[in-house]
Amino acid sequence: MADSDATDEQLPGLPADAFLKEDPSPDQLFYAAPRFVAHIDGNAVEAVTALYHDVLPAGGVILDLMSSWISHLPPDVAYGEVIGHGMNAMELKANPRLKRFFVQNLNENQVLPLEAQSVDAAAICVSIQYLQKPVAVLRDLVRVLKPGGLVSITFSNRCFPTKAVAVWQALRDEDHAKLVTLYLEHAGFAQVETRALVEPGQKGIDPLWAVIGRTA
Repeated sequence: MADSDATDEQLPGLPADAFLKEDPSPDQLFYAAPRFVAHIDGNAVEAVTALYHDVLPAGGVILDLMSSWISHLPPDVAYGEVIGHGMNAMELKANPRLKRFFVQNLNENQVLPLEAQSVDAAAICVSIQYLQKPVAVLRDLVRVLKPGGLVSITFSNRCFPTKAVAVWQALRDEDHAKLVTLYLEHAGFAQVETRALVEPGQKGIDPLWAVIGRTA
């Protein structure tokens, strides 16, 4: 559970319970069993892959934060190293794109076990809504990224509702990008842009948005 005063450190003006969850039990329990499923449909997966093809540098060191058994990276692009992070070791072991990985509850420890300026780019796919201290995590990501590095944060309208933070649940889909933009700006990213990858309103198709932050 987030500290009651954490909202002031992250996004001033939010209520004290903005980053609480319906299910306050340790995340380790929720993610103990592996889930070898896709959390967005095939159309959204293709959109994520196309975005990665566009923004993640070939040959670079890529950090796949809050990853699982698949990273949606373009199969025709070789990276120098892909580092994975997640909550389930079995899922991460099954991911063929990861050269190495670490398991860490970012809601308990926001310091990444990586050297400063050691990563070219990072990705967070359909998971940002579960962070209770997102600004602290992203602030440490700024430390880890090389100058000019970036993070790509993608999200849809799907989530595990008992584990998504209250502020995410309270907002409309179209406002989530504004919230993520605030996360990145308060974390110290120099440039932030939003992209609608799959427009909402298409029947039977998952919408998808991306917010991309770049370091100075």
